[in-house]
Order: sequence, then structure tokens, then C-alpha cells
Amino acid sequence: MVQSFSLIDAASLGDLKVYLGRAARVDNGSVRLIGGLGVLAAYTAVLTPKGLLDRTPTVLGLRTFALASSDVFDMIVSIRALLDRLAQLSVLHNSVAGPLEVPLPPAETGVAWAGISPPRGGWLPVGSFDARVLENAARAGIAEVAAAVGSETGEQLVHRVRSEVWGRQLPGLEDFGTRIPAGAAFCAESLGFVKRDDEVSVYEAGQWVRLTTRRGHVLARR
Repeated sequence: MVQSFSLIDAASLGDLKVYLGRAARVDNGSVRLIGGLGVLAAYTAVLTPKGLLDRTPTVLGLRTFALASSDVFDMIVSIRALLDRLAQLSVLHNSVAGPLEVPLPPAETGVAWAGISPPRGGWLPVGSFDARVLENAARAGIAEVAAAVGSETGEQLVHRVRSEVWGRQLPGLEDFGTRIPAGAAFCAESLGFVKRDDEVSVYEAGQWVRLTTRRGHVLARR
């Protein structure tokens, strides 16, 4: 089993740390790390259903990073544990040029969303739209969830409201040609994938739709 991976430089280390920090604020859970052909793919879960009858869409964030080696691995680890290791490396090697070896935390098992894998290839282009659609939908949805929940803290209530709001069709794209859940906007905004001057490219493969910007990818299972 692979015990570590090597990022190409300190800038990549910083980008990975920022991405995982944002993901931890949404769901302080796990990250799936897939390495191969010199690329690290880091998947994080933003929205997932809780049970067979739950209509919450599965919405994942994805960032890719260049690796300094061609090691092949597929592991699920704690976001917090990996962030701790990245923080230690940042202190020790902030000014070091060249590759940085990142020790991996112990692998985790039983992470349900990680067993629902989006395809690695076969994506077909659907079209594109202005990133402001995501920005506006995310802000409106966050405000709606906050208003509906109010001061209530019951987990079931919060999850039901979030499921209803983020499971809808993305506002403004009703005639786009493929269904995109509003939760994709929440994911893109939460993980820092959206800026107003961006164009969002849309792809689909089977039950999955992918939104791609210059800053990352959102994958939603419809």
C-alpha cells in the first residue's frame, strides 16, 4: 500500500490545503485520493443522501494536482488528518523548491459516497453558461435554507430542508437540455470554484453531470 505521494512543488501543496480546508467547512469527513499517470484526483463530498428514500443528490467536488511520480493508488482518508500533515509540511518546507512528499493518514473504510464512483472518461460536452448562474443560485439557496431552518438544530429537519432546496433543478437553466441539481451551485460556491468572469462547461456521462471551471470540477449524480 502506498504510504505517501509527492506533489510537484510548494504551490501545489498550498492549493491542496486550501481546497481541503474549504471542503472541511462543508463536511468534515473524508477525501478520496486517486493517483495515476502523474495526476492526483482529490474527491470530496458536499451533498450525499442518507438512505434509499432520501432524494438528496450526490454532489462531489474534484480538484486535480500534478504528481512528481507515477504511483498508482486509490485511498480514502480523513480530511482533517490529511490537513494536519499538510500544515506540518507547509511549516517545514515552505521555501523548498521541487517535489514535496506528503505522508498519508491511515485509510478509512465504510465511506458510502466513495463507493458511488463517477466515470473517469466518456464525458460528452453539453454546452456552457455564465458562472453568475451558479453564484446567484448558491446565495439564494443558502438564504432559503437559513430562513426555513431558523433557530432549529434538529439534524433531520436541517437535512430535509437542504435536500429539498439543493435537489431542485438549477434555477435559470430549466431549458438547458440536461438536468443539473441546484446542489451543484452550492458545491461550486463552497469550494471556491466560481468567479464571475468564468464560463462553466457542462459534460454528461450516464447518470452523472460534470460542471467544469478553471478552478475545479463539480460532479452530480442525477
